[in-house]
Amino acid sequence: MSISLIFKIAAVGILVTVLNQVLKQSDRGEQAFAVSLVGLLLVLYWIVPYIAQLFETIQGLFNL
Repeated sequence: MSISLIFKIAAVGILVTVLNQVLKQSDRGEQAFAVSLVGLLLVLYWIVPYIAQLFETIQGLFNL
């Protein structure tokens, strides 16, 4: 896992937080929820390959 992935996740978190606050202040709760959901899905899309690799490594470790 590279350090750039951590910075990407942090940037998405900051961006989602700011957009969420702005949308909640303007009484657009549904859009704020949608922004949060899109941010979560984006981060999961980035992390899932690393989680799959982790499970493969653990499986290989126990299949010795």
